[in-house]
Amino acid sequence: MERYNPRKIEERWQKKWEKEKTFKVDISASKKPFYNLMMFPYPSGEGLHVGHVYAFGGSDTFGRFMSMRGFDVFEPMGFDSFGIHSENYAIKIGKHPRQLIDDTTTYFREKQMKRLGALFDWSHQVITSESNYYKWTQWIFLQLFKAGLAERKKAPVDWCPSCKTVLADEQVIAGKCERCEAQVVQKELLQWFFKITKYSEKLLKNLDWIDWSETTKSMQRNWIGRSEGTEINFPVQGRALQIKVFTTRPDTIFGATFMVLAPEHDLALKIVSANNKAKVEAYVQESKNKTEIERTQKSKEGIFTGRYCINPVTKKPIPIFVANYVLMGYGTGAIMGVPAHDSRDWDFAKGHKLEVIEVISGGNIQKEAYVGEGKLVNSGKFNGLDSVEGIRKISDYIQSNKIGKKKTNYHLRDWLISRQRYWGPPIPIIYCDNCGTVPVPEKDLPVELPYLKNFKPTGTGKAPLAQDESFIKVVCPQCGKSARRETDVSDTFLDSSWYFLRYPSAGLDELKNAGPALLPWDPRVTKKWLPVDMYIGGNEHAVLHLMYTRFITMALHDLGFINFEEPFKKFRAHGLVIHGGEKMSKSRGNVVSPNEYIDAYGADTLRMYLLFLGPYDRGGDFSDRAIAGMHRFLNRVWNLCTKVIEKNSKSSDSQLLKTLHKTTKKVEEDIENLKFNTAIASLMEFLNEMVSKEEKLNLALVKHFLHLLAPFAPHLTEELWEKTGEKDSIHKEGWPSYEKKFLEEGRVTIVIQINGKLRDTLEAHRDIKKEEAVRLAVDQAKIKSYTLNKTIKKIVWVEGKLLNLVI
Repeated sequence: MERYNPRKIEERWQKKWEKEKTFKVDISASKKPFYNLMMFPYPSGEGLHVGHVYAFGGSDTFGRFMSMRGFDVFEPMGFDSFGIHSENYAIKIGKHPRQLIDDTTTYFREKQMKRLGALFDWSHQVITSESNYYKWTQWIFLQLFKAGLAERKKAPVDWCPSCKTVLADEQVIAGKCERCEAQVVQKELLQWFFKITKYSEKLLKNLDWIDWSETTKSMQRNWIGRSEGTEINFPVQGRALQIKVFTTRPDTIFGATFMVLAPEHDLALKIVSANNKAKVEAYVQESKNKTEIERTQKSKEGIFTGRYCINPVTKKPIPIFVANYVLMGYGTGAIMGVPAHDSRDWDFAKGHKLEVIEVISGGNIQKEAYVGEGKLVNSGKFNGLDSVEGIRKISDYIQSNKIGKKKTNYHLRDWLISRQRYWGPPIPIIYCDNCGTVPVPEKDLPVELPYLKNFKPTGTGKAPLAQDESFIKVVCPQCGKSARRETDVSDTFLDSSWYFLRYPSAGLDELKNAGPALLPWDPRVTKKWLPVDMYIGGNEHAVLHLMYTRFITMALHDLGFINFEEPFKKFRAHGLVIHGGEKMSKSRGNVVSPNEYIDAYGADTLRMYLLFLGPYDRGGDFSDRAIAGMHRFLNRVWNLCTKVIEKNSKSSDSQLLKTLHKTTKKVEEDIENLKFNTAIASLMEFLNEMVSKEEKLNLALVKHFLHLLAPFAPHLTEELWEKTGEKDSIHKEGWPSYEKKFLEEGRVTIVIQINGKLRDTLEAHRDIKKEEAVRLAVDQAKIKSYTLNKTIKKIVWVEGKLLNLVI
């Protein structure tokens, strides 16, 4: 008998599938389109690791399952090749990013991804650093600019000193750069922003109905951070200025004894007294060089401005401070200090010897702030109200007396898209002294990224493109005078915010001799294939890529370019593959390459092993030893099926048939719900039963089993399917059905009662009739003791479940 040789089998079928375009879908002629999407990789390092195979393997297994169910499954793939990841790796190895991406995309695709046996349609590949793609990334920028959704403004921004560029709010995690984990500092720079905040409410509300993983939706809800509160105006004493404060606890305003401004607040240096100016300016400057964590750890630190504002309800002047623990990115960048009922305010008040006034009873404010609920005290006419009612009534009072207003606030901030790096799409804007800020005409797109020999980031706040005079100097498209180009490039998350829209239309720029396409996508194709049917990816992108795709889709919908406002009908988050108990990373030295395992065991084994690690939404710990167990399983499949195929037996076993149909139902339901590990467990159990009854196996049963295994092990099943004499691909065969009659159990347990009380049970065939049940029951010893010399007056019979004898 021929031995199982995965390397030989897999190479053969991969070549055959590619040559014959077995899985290629006719985008235009498709009758049952199903768009199956997975997150495309950064081609920036040494190659894919097994975490990628875990993600791709699960998504492809689901795609193959849907294909076998009769859908035309479109499963495209490409590369997120622009951005810091690629540029930093290029710097590390001393290679230009352009050459690097040519090399890495070829390696990823030809040496790794094509070996996985996935349905990838490479004819629709997108590479975000190619001009035929980023031309349209720039086009999207222009559409948002024209719609007033792109704005250049000076703002305090998060700066990564390691990556030497600004970061979006979402790219800072616990005060650190999400990419390199360096501590982030604050800088004030002119930057481009997308006004994602205009969509805060829609982004939040749609979470109620979109079919996404709950963990992802929860993360987005928390990040959008909607809060109902009150915006209150505090007049600055002796100045025609007001400080606006947002609070969710207006019931504590009578206890506000000081005001704190963030160092970046535009009033911080405007209101400062002459005597305090030098000290405040020095403090503000010092704050800019601190990380967010450094700023928020010391809540006692701050400096008095020498000015006061008026508490609008007590009419008393309260001192105004500038302090690090207040951040400009939250609320209005100013807070009313209520030391009796906020822990940080209490620390600050104690450190600066400020008044502490209790306005909610229930705690001991001499020892610590009381942050719970209670009755209002020292609050004028509101005394005696419970704090929940106090919030409502004081908010009404503030609004009716025009000293503030009710307001909904959001944690979400506008998306900062400028990057002071080289490897990205140049922002398509021209600055003219005569005309101001001018968008590059669409006919002049793309604004090509020039080749720079010295592409390293400068760290000065200016992008490397600022060195290239030939790039900067340009004629203003409006007045014809000399002008200059924007030298920042856009965030890599803009590249990936719309790639799914491009895939179906990739390669269709020239539409049937009609000239260049006016849109990045064919409207007919887009209407047919989008939104995406299933998107599978990691939760690490929950408030980055996944939030940005939703915003860009909503904006394009509102601008009339597409007819849907949510990008994905269904999104499911997969778990994380760890190694040695830790997340895989180069710094830990625990990254596992798939190449050696595909060489040793085959892609089918690696795919199945990873999906068997644990629940797909959780992941598991990769083990070099455990993968051999999955290889043994596939060896057993090969050996058993080969024997049966060679014997071509016609024998059968009724119990095996029942188990087969139960297994079919289980595997089908599990794949539908991405419970791959339990589906594989069922296949293993059924294989064990087949092995134990090898002499009773027949070819039809084995072929049915191969169908169930096909989405998980595409190469092995294709080879065995051919050995059965079949000519067409097993993956083009329909998904096997199960018959309900085989799911029904043959025997049941019937409860026997005497006068309504449980006395015994009876094991019987599920079709047993009442008369037979009575005869068998009264013949049992326990029941006999109750019915002996007694008359049965009534019989209550619930078919297959209960027999009650009334005596």
